[in-house]
Amino acid sequence: MLQSVTTTVPFDLKQGLLFLYQMQLIRRFEEKAAEQYTKTKIRGFLHLYIGEEAVAVGVIKALNEDDNVLATYREHGHALARGMDADVIMAEMYGKQEGCSRGRGGSMHLFDVAKNFFGGNAIVCGHLPVAVGMGLASKKQKKTNITCCFFGEGAAAEGEFHEAMNLAALWKVPVLFVCENNLYAMGTALKYTHAMTDMVKKGAAYGIESAEVDGMDLNAVMDAANRAVQKVRSEGKPFFLVCNTYRFKAHSMFDAELYRDKKEVEEWKKRDPIPQFQQFLLQKEWITEAEIELMKQKIEHKIQLAVDFAEAGTWEPTDQLTKFVYSDTGI
Repeated sequence: MLQSVTTTVPFDLKQGLLFLYQMQLIRRFEEKAAEQYTKTKIRGFLHLYIGEEAVAVGVIKALNEDDNVLATYREHGHALARGMDADVIMAEMYGKQEGCSRGRGGSMHLFDVAKNFFGGNAIVCGHLPVAVGMGLASKKQKKTNITCCFFGEGAAAEGEFHEAMNLAALWKVPVLFVCENNLYAMGTALKYTHAMTDMVKKGAAYGIESAEVDGMDLNAVMDAANRAVQKVRSEGKPFFLVCNTYRFKAHSMFDAELYRDKKEVEEWKKRDPIPQFQQFLLQKEWITEAEIELMKQKIEHKIQLAVDFAEAGTWEPTDQLTKFVYSDTGI
Protein backbone atom coordinates (compact mmCIF):
# COMPACT_ATOMS: atom_id res chain seq x y z
CA MET A 1 0.00 0.00 0.00
CA LEU A 2 1.38 3.39 -0.98
CA GLN A 3 2.00 5.85 1.81
CA SER A 4 0.27 9.22 1.66
CA VAL A 5 2.63 11.90 0.45
CA THR A 6 1.78 15.58 0.77
CA THR A 7 3.03 17.63 -2.16
CA THR A 8 3.16 21.34 -2.76
CA VAL A 9 0.43 22.12 -5.25
CA PRO A 10 -0.10 25.77 -6.22
CA PHE A 11 -3.63 26.60 -5.12
CA ASP A 12 -5.02 29.28 -2.87
CA LEU A 13 -7.43 29.25 0.05
CA LYS A 14 -10.53 29.68 -2.14
CA GLN A 15 -9.54 26.75 -4.34
CA GLY A 16 -8.62 24.58 -1.36
CA LEU A 17 -12.05 25.11 0.17
CA LEU A 18 -13.68 24.32 -3.17
CA PHE A 19 -11.81 21.01 -3.41
CA LEU A 20 -12.92 20.03 0.09
CA TYR A 21 -16.48 21.05 -0.74
CA GLN A 22 -16.46 18.93 -3.90
CA MET A 23 -15.20 15.83 -2.10
CA GLN A 24 -17.72 16.31 0.70
CA LEU A 25 -20.49 16.85 -1.84
CA ILE A 26 -19.63 13.65 -3.69
CA ARG A 27 -19.51 11.67 -0.43
CA ARG A 28 -22.85 12.93 0.83
CA PHE A 29 -24.51 12.56 -2.58
CA GLU A 30 -23.43 8.92 -2.71
CA GLU A 31 -24.62 8.25 0.82
CA LYS A 32 -28.01 9.80 0.04
CA ALA A 33 -28.24 7.83 -3.22
CA ALA A 34 -27.72 4.62 -1.23
CA GLU A 35 -30.46 5.68 1.19
CA GLN A 36 -32.88 6.38 -1.65
CA TYR A 37 -32.00 3.07 -3.27
CA THR A 38 -32.99 1.16 -0.14
CA LYS A 39 -36.30 3.05 -0.25
CA THR A 40 -36.75 1.82 -3.86
CA LYS A 41 -36.73 5.40 -5.13
CA ILE A 42 -33.70 4.54 -7.29
CA ARG A 43 -33.79 1.26 -9.19
CA GLY A 44 -31.47 -0.67 -11.48
CA PHE A 45 -27.77 -0.78 -10.72
CA LEU A 46 -26.06 1.67 -8.37
CA HIS A 47 -22.27 1.80 -8.01
CA LEU A 48 -20.94 4.08 -5.27
CA TYR A 49 -17.73 6.12 -5.47
CA ILE A 50 -17.22 6.48 -1.70
CA GLY A 51 -13.49 6.46 -0.87
CA GLU A 52 -12.27 7.44 -4.33
CA GLU A 53 -13.27 11.12 -4.28
CA ALA A 54 -9.70 12.45 -4.43
CA VAL A 55 -9.18 10.93 -7.88
CA ALA A 56 -12.13 12.60 -9.62
CA VAL A 57 -11.61 15.97 -7.93
CA GLY A 58 -7.82 15.93 -8.30
CA VAL A 59 -7.75 14.97 -11.97
CA ILE A 60 -10.70 17.04 -13.21
CA LYS A 61 -9.25 20.09 -11.43
CA ALA A 62 -6.32 19.90 -13.87
CA LEU A 63 -8.55 19.97 -16.97
CA ASN A 64 -9.94 22.86 -19.00
CA GLU A 65 -13.63 23.40 -19.68
CA ASP A 66 -13.27 22.36 -23.34
CA ASP A 67 -11.52 19.09 -22.50
CA ASN A 68 -13.57 15.91 -22.97
CA VAL A 69 -14.28 13.64 -20.00
CA LEU A 70 -15.41 10.02 -20.19
CA ALA A 71 -16.05 7.79 -17.20
CA THR A 72 -17.32 4.36 -16.20
CA TYR A 73 -20.61 3.33 -14.61
CA ARG A 74 -19.20 4.51 -11.24
CA GLU A 75 -19.33 8.09 -12.46
CA HIS A 76 -21.45 10.19 -10.08
CA GLY A 77 -18.30 11.63 -8.50
CA HIS A 78 -16.79 12.56 -11.85
CA ALA A 79 -20.03 14.22 -12.96
CA LEU A 80 -20.24 16.30 -9.80
CA ALA A 81 -16.56 17.23 -9.96
CA ARG A 82 -17.07 18.28 -13.58
CA GLY A 83 -19.77 20.70 -12.46
CA MET A 84 -22.95 18.84 -13.29
CA ASP A 85 -25.78 19.83 -10.96
CA ALA A 86 -26.78 17.41 -8.22
CA ASP A 87 -30.45 18.05 -9.02
CA VAL A 88 -30.34 16.71 -12.59
CA ILE A 89 -28.11 13.80 -11.57
CA MET A 90 -30.50 12.71 -8.83
CA ALA A 91 -33.47 13.16 -11.16
CA GLU A 92 -31.73 10.95 -13.72
CA MET A 93 -31.19 8.27 -11.11
CA TYR A 94 -34.88 8.48 -10.24
CA GLY A 95 -35.72 7.93 -13.91
CA LYS A 96 -37.39 11.32 -14.26
CA GLN A 97 -37.34 13.25 -17.53
CA GLU A 98 -35.83 16.28 -15.77
CA GLY A 99 -32.66 14.19 -15.47
CA CYS A 100 -29.58 14.82 -17.59
CA SER A 101 -30.50 11.93 -19.92
CA ARG A 102 -34.27 12.42 -19.60
CA GLY A 103 -34.40 9.55 -17.13
CA ARG A 104 -33.51 7.03 -19.82
CA GLY A 105 -29.99 6.32 -18.70
CA GLY A 106 -30.14 6.19 -14.93
CA SER A 107 -27.14 5.88 -12.64
CA MET A 108 -24.75 4.44 -15.24
CA HIS A 109 -25.43 6.86 -18.11
CA LEU A 110 -24.96 10.43 -16.90
CA PHE A 111 -24.28 12.76 -19.82
CA ASP A 112 -23.86 16.52 -20.30
CA VAL A 113 -22.71 17.93 -23.63
CA ALA A 114 -22.44 21.47 -22.20
CA LYS A 115 -19.86 20.19 -19.68
CA ASN A 116 -18.14 18.00 -22.29
CA PHE A 117 -19.01 15.05 -20.04
CA PHE A 118 -19.64 12.06 -22.31
CA GLY A 119 -20.77 9.39 -19.87
CA GLY A 120 -21.33 7.28 -17.81
CA ASN A 121 -20.49 4.15 -19.89
CA ALA A 122 -21.95 0.89 -18.64
CA ILE A 123 -19.85 -1.49 -20.75
CA VAL A 124 -16.52 -2.21 -19.08
CA CYS A 125 -13.77 -0.68 -21.22
CA GLY A 126 -16.25 0.25 -23.96
CA HIS A 127 -15.38 3.95 -23.72
CA LEU A 128 -11.60 3.63 -24.16
CA PRO A 129 -11.82 3.27 -27.96
CA VAL A 130 -14.27 6.20 -27.90
CA ALA A 131 -11.68 8.28 -26.03
CA VAL A 132 -9.08 7.41 -28.68
CA GLY A 133 -11.52 8.47 -31.39
CA MET A 134 -12.25 11.76 -29.65
CA GLY A 135 -8.55 12.40 -29.22
CA LEU A 136 -7.94 11.64 -32.89
CA ALA A 137 -10.78 14.00 -33.89
CA SER A 138 -9.26 16.82 -31.84
CA LYS A 139 -5.90 16.18 -33.47
CA LYS A 140 -7.32 16.13 -37.01
CA GLN A 141 -9.33 19.28 -36.36
CA LYS A 142 -6.24 20.95 -34.84
CA LYS A 143 -8.06 21.68 -31.60
CA THR A 144 -6.14 22.36 -28.39
CA ASN A 145 -8.40 20.34 -26.09
CA ILE A 146 -7.54 16.91 -24.71
CA THR A 147 -9.62 13.90 -23.73
CA CYS A 148 -9.55 12.42 -20.22
CA CYS A 149 -10.76 8.85 -19.82
CA PHE A 150 -11.39 7.28 -16.39
CA PHE A 151 -11.61 3.50 -15.99
CA GLY A 152 -11.01 0.80 -13.40
CA GLU A 153 -8.18 -1.72 -13.34
CA GLY A 154 -10.67 -4.40 -14.34
CA ALA A 155 -10.95 -2.75 -17.76
CA ALA A 156 -7.24 -3.34 -18.32
CA ALA A 157 -7.98 -7.07 -18.63
CA GLU A 158 -10.25 -6.43 -21.62
CA GLY A 159 -9.12 -6.69 -25.22
CA GLU A 160 -10.39 -3.18 -25.96
CA PHE A 161 -7.90 -1.78 -23.46
CA HIS A 162 -4.96 -3.14 -25.46
CA GLU A 163 -6.46 -2.05 -28.76
CA ALA A 164 -7.02 1.46 -27.38
CA MET A 165 -3.51 1.69 -25.92
CA ASN A 166 -1.96 0.50 -29.16
CA LEU A 167 -3.86 2.94 -31.38
CA ALA A 168 -3.39 5.84 -28.95
CA ALA A 169 0.36 5.32 -29.04
CA LEU A 170 0.44 4.64 -32.79
CA TRP A 171 -1.63 7.69 -33.73
CA LYS A 172 -0.18 9.92 -30.96
CA VAL A 173 -3.53 11.19 -29.73
CA PRO A 174 -3.96 13.70 -26.86
CA VAL A 175 -5.65 11.37 -24.36
CA LEU A 176 -5.07 11.11 -20.62
CA PHE A 177 -5.91 7.57 -19.53
CA VAL A 178 -6.68 7.50 -15.79
CA CYS A 179 -6.78 4.03 -14.26
CA GLU A 180 -8.61 4.05 -10.93
CA ASN A 181 -7.02 0.97 -9.40
CA ASN A 182 -9.26 0.02 -6.48
CA LEU A 183 -7.84 -3.53 -6.38
CA TYR A 184 -11.13 -5.34 -7.03
CA ALA A 185 -12.69 -5.69 -10.47
CA MET A 186 -16.27 -6.17 -9.29
CA GLY A 187 -15.67 -8.97 -6.79
CA THR A 188 -12.33 -10.39 -7.90
CA ALA A 189 -8.98 -9.30 -6.51
CA LEU A 190 -6.40 -7.86 -8.89
CA LYS A 191 -4.01 -10.79 -8.39
CA TYR A 192 -6.64 -13.20 -9.73
CA THR A 193 -7.39 -11.26 -12.90
CA HIS A 194 -4.02 -9.86 -14.01
CA ALA A 195 -0.84 -11.81 -14.61
CA MET A 196 1.01 -8.48 -14.31
CA THR A 197 -0.38 -6.64 -11.28
CA ASP A 198 1.91 -3.63 -11.62
CA MET A 199 -0.63 -1.55 -13.53
CA VAL A 200 1.71 1.27 -14.50
CA LYS A 201 3.71 -1.13 -16.68
CA LYS A 202 0.70 -1.73 -18.90
CA GLY A 203 0.91 1.76 -20.36
CA ALA A 204 4.69 1.63 -20.64
CA ALA A 205 4.38 -1.62 -22.61
CA TYR A 206 2.90 0.43 -25.46
CA GLY A 207 5.51 3.14 -25.23
CA ILE A 208 3.08 5.48 -23.46
CA GLU A 209 4.59 7.65 -20.73
CA SER A 210 3.13 6.39 -17.46
CA ALA A 211 3.06 7.24 -13.76
CA GLU A 212 1.30 6.10 -10.60
CA VAL A 213 0.14 8.07 -7.60
CA ASP A 214 -1.47 7.58 -4.20
CA GLY A 215 -5.11 8.06 -5.10
CA MET A 216 -6.09 8.60 -1.47
CA ASP A 217 -4.07 11.83 -1.25
CA LEU A 218 -5.74 14.76 -3.04
CA ASN A 219 -2.57 16.84 -3.08
CA ALA A 220 -0.60 14.01 -4.65
CA VAL A 221 -3.31 13.36 -7.24
CA MET A 222 -3.50 17.03 -8.23
CA ASP A 223 0.27 17.22 -8.59
CA ALA A 224 0.42 14.07 -10.74
CA ALA A 225 -2.61 15.12 -12.80
CA ASN A 226 -1.19 18.58 -13.46
CA ARG A 227 2.04 17.06 -14.74
CA ALA A 228 0.21 14.50 -16.88
CA VAL A 229 -2.20 17.02 -18.40
CA GLN A 230 0.65 19.40 -19.23
CA LYS A 231 2.45 16.55 -20.97
CA VAL A 232 -0.57 15.56 -23.05
CA ARG A 233 -1.39 19.15 -23.93
CA SER A 234 2.15 20.21 -24.85
CA GLU A 235 3.23 17.04 -26.65
CA GLY A 236 -0.09 15.89 -28.10
CA LYS A 237 0.61 12.32 -27.02
CA PRO A 238 -1.20 9.95 -24.64
CA PHE A 239 -0.34 9.57 -20.96
CA PHE A 240 -1.26 6.70 -18.63
CA LEU A 241 -1.87 7.68 -14.99
CA VAL A 242 -2.59 5.00 -12.38
CA CYS A 243 -4.33 6.24 -9.23
CA ASN A 244 -4.09 3.60 -6.51
CA THR A 245 -7.29 3.97 -4.55
CA TYR A 246 -9.96 1.97 -2.72
CA ARG A 247 -13.75 1.92 -2.65
CA PHE A 248 -15.14 1.68 0.86
CA LYS A 249 -18.46 0.20 -0.27
CA ALA A 250 -19.36 -2.92 -2.20
CA HIS A 251 -19.09 -3.08 -5.99
CA SER A 252 -22.80 -2.28 -6.29
CA MET A 253 -25.89 -2.26 -4.10
CA PHE A 254 -26.52 -5.87 -5.17
CA ASP A 255 -23.08 -7.02 -4.01
CA ALA A 256 -22.95 -9.14 -0.83
CA GLU A 257 -19.22 -8.29 -0.62
CA LEU A 258 -17.98 -11.71 0.47
CA TYR A 259 -14.67 -11.44 -1.35
CA ARG A 260 -12.63 -9.13 0.89
CA ASP A 261 -11.76 -9.02 4.56
CA LYS A 262 -13.58 -6.38 6.59
CA LYS A 263 -10.31 -5.63 8.40
CA GLU A 264 -8.77 -4.65 5.07
CA VAL A 265 -11.60 -2.20 4.42
CA GLU A 266 -11.20 -0.67 7.87
CA GLU A 267 -7.46 -0.24 7.34
CA TRP A 268 -8.07 1.64 4.10
CA LYS A 269 -10.70 3.82 5.77
CA LYS A 270 -7.93 5.16 8.02
CA ARG A 271 -6.60 6.81 4.87
CA ASP A 272 -9.90 8.38 3.87
CA PRO A 273 -8.99 11.25 1.50
CA ILE A 274 -11.51 13.69 2.99
CA PRO A 275 -10.24 13.77 6.60
CA GLN A 276 -6.70 13.84 5.22
CA PHE A 277 -7.38 16.96 3.19
CA GLN A 278 -9.37 18.53 6.01
CA GLN A 279 -6.35 18.10 8.26
CA PHE A 280 -4.15 19.67 5.59
CA LEU A 281 -6.42 22.74 5.45
CA LEU A 282 -6.62 22.94 9.25
CA GLN A 283 -2.84 22.89 9.53
CA LYS A 284 -2.61 25.73 7.01
CA GLU A 285 -5.24 27.58 9.08
CA TRP A 286 -7.41 27.95 5.96
CA ILE A 287 -10.43 26.48 7.72
CA THR A 288 -11.71 25.82 11.23
CA GLU A 289 -13.66 22.90 12.66
CA ALA A 290 -16.70 25.17 12.91
CA GLU A 291 -16.41 26.09 9.22
CA ILE A 292 -16.13 22.42 8.28
CA GLU A 293 -19.39 21.79 10.12
CA LEU A 294 -21.06 24.71 8.34
CA MET A 295 -19.86 23.31 5.00
CA LYS A 296 -21.42 19.95 5.84
CA GLN A 297 -24.72 21.63 6.69
CA LYS A 298 -24.66 23.55 3.41
CA ILE A 299 -24.04 20.33 1.50
CA GLU A 300 -26.78 18.50 3.40
CA HIS A 301 -29.23 21.21 2.35
CA LYS A 302 -28.11 20.99 -1.29
CA ILE A 303 -28.49 17.22 -1.34
CA GLN A 304 -31.98 17.46 0.15
CA LEU A 305 -32.92 19.97 -2.55
CA ALA A 306 -31.67 17.46 -5.14
CA VAL A 307 -33.89 14.75 -3.65
CA ASP A 308 -36.85 17.15 -3.57
CA PHE A 309 -36.23 18.04 -7.23
CA ALA A 310 -36.14 14.37 -8.20
CA GLU A 311 -39.26 13.58 -6.18
CA ALA A 312 -41.12 16.41 -7.88
CA GLY A 313 -39.92 15.33 -11.32
CA THR A 314 -42.18 13.83 -13.97
CA TRP A 315 -42.19 10.55 -15.85
CA GLU A 316 -41.69 10.66 -19.58
CA PRO A 317 -45.05 10.18 -21.36
CA THR A 318 -45.54 6.77 -22.96
CA ASP A 319 -46.27 8.42 -26.31
CA GLN A 320 -42.58 9.42 -26.37
CA LEU A 321 -41.42 5.85 -25.97
CA THR A 322 -39.83 5.74 -29.44
CA LYS A 323 -38.33 9.25 -29.24
CA PHE A 324 -34.57 9.07 -29.92
CA VAL A 325 -34.99 5.43 -30.96
CA TYR A 326 -36.16 6.01 -34.52
CA SER A 327 -35.18 8.95 -36.70
CA ASP A 328 -37.78 11.49 -37.71
CA THR A 329 -37.33 10.45 -41.35
CA GLY A 330 -38.34 6.89 -40.54
CA ILE A 331 -35.09 5.50 -41.89
